[in-house]
Amino acid sequence: MKRLYLRIYLAVLASLAVLALVAGLTVYLLAQDSPPLRAIETAATLASNALPPAGAAHDVQQAALVKAWAGIAADVSLYAADGKRIASIGEPVALPQRLRGGPIHGWGKGGSWLLPLTDGRWLAVHMPQNHPPPGGRVLALLALLALAIGAGAYPVVRRLTRRIERLQAGVEALGAGALSARVPVEGNDEVALLAESFNHAAARIEALVGAHKTLLANASHELRTPLARIRMGLELLHSGGAHRQRELERDIAELDALIDEILLASRLDATHAAATREAFEDVDLLALAAEECARFEAVTLNGQAVTIRGDARLLRRLIRNLLENARRHGVPPVTVIIMYTAGHAEIVVSDHGPGVPAHERERVFEPFYRRVGATEGGAGLGLALVRQIARRHGGDALVGSDGFHVTLAA
Repeated sequence: MKRLYLRIYLAVLASLAVLALVAGLTVYLLAQDSPPLRAIETAATLASNALPPAGAAHDVQQAALVKAWAGIAADVSLYAADGKRIASIGEPVALPQRLRGGPIHGWGKGGSWLLPLTDGRWLAVHMPQNHPPPGGRVLALLALLALAIGAGAYPVVRRLTRRIERLQAGVEALGAGALSARVPVEGNDEVALLAESFNHAAARIEALVGAHKTLLANASHELRTPLARIRMGLELLHSGGAHRQRELERDIAELDALIDEILLASRLDATHAAATREAFEDVDLLALAAEECARFEAVTLNGQAVTIRGDARLLRRLIRNLLENARRHGVPPVTVIIMYTAGHAEIVVSDHGPGVPAHERERVFEPFYRRVGATEGGAGLGLALVRQIARRHGGDALVGSDGFHVTLAA
C-alpha cells in the first residue's frame, strides 16, 4: 500500500520539476534572442565607418579589419555583397546558408553574428564563450531551488500525514473497544476539524455505552425487587387469599411499568433525533395536558392553547411522568400551566410541597436516582424520560424553586 505522505510529496516534487523545466526553457529561449535592433544597427554603422569602401583592395580592407578589431577576442570575417570572403581575423566564420536583409544570429558554432553593412557587405563575427550560457545557469539555479523546496516540503507533508495516521489509530482503537480513545486537535484546517468531529463522536459513543451499562446494571437491580415479591407472593398465595392476589397484581404492574420505561429510555438513546422528528405531527398541548390531568386527583390546569410539532405519544408520557412525580413526592393541589413564551411552548408543574433542594435539582434527572429520604417512588426513570423527551423536541427540562419547567420548540 502506498503511503499517503509519499504520494503527496512526489506530487509536490513533480510539480516543482515541471515548473523549473518550463521556467528554465523560457529563460533559455529568451537568452538566445537577438539583442535590441538599435544596438545591432549601431554596431553595423560603426563597422562601416571603420572599414574602407567596398571597392578598396583586399589587403587594405584586411589591414583596416585588423585595426578595427584589435584587442577584441573574436573571429571576424568580412564578406562582399555576393558572399565572397574579403578579409578575416582568426578562424574564418562561414556564412549561413541563407542570407536575408537583416541581422542573423546563432548559426554554426553558436554565438555568431552576421551584420549587414550599409554598402552591402557582410561582417560575420564569432565571439568564443568562456562561460556557460545564461540559460544553463538559470537551469542550474532552478534545479537547486527545486531541491531546496523539495527538502523543505518533506517535513511539512510528513507532519500533515502523521496527523492523519494518528486519526486512523484513534479510529482503530475506538473500533477495538477503547471508548476513551481521543486524538489531538492540531492546526486549524480540515484535518483538525475531522479530528475534533471524531473526538465529539467518540465522547458521544462513550457516553451512550456508559449510559446503557448503567441502565442495565440498575435495571437488573430494580427487577429483582418485584420479582422477589412475586416469588414470595406465589409461595404465600394459598394462605393469603384475595389480599395476596392484589399484591401480586400490583407487583406485576410495577414490573410492567419498569420494563416499559427501560425500553422507552433505550429507544430514545438509540434512535436519532432527526428520525424521530420525521414522524412529528401537530399536537394541541393544552388538550393533551387536559386528558392527562383528568387521570389524577387535585390537579388544576391553566394556560392557553398551544400547538407544536411533536410526537403525541411521547408528549403524553412527559406530562404523565411529571404528574406522577408530583403525586408521589409533592403535596396537593398540583397546578399545571401551559403557555407560549419567547418562541417556545412551556409546561410548568408545581405543588405545595417543600420542593427539590438546590443540590439535587440536576441529579433528579439521572436514571434510577432516588431523592434522599423519599418513602415512595418508582424506578427513578420518570424524570430522566421527561428530559430526554423534552430535548428530543428541541427544548429541555429543569427544576426550580417553584416547580418543574419544561420547554418545547413551538
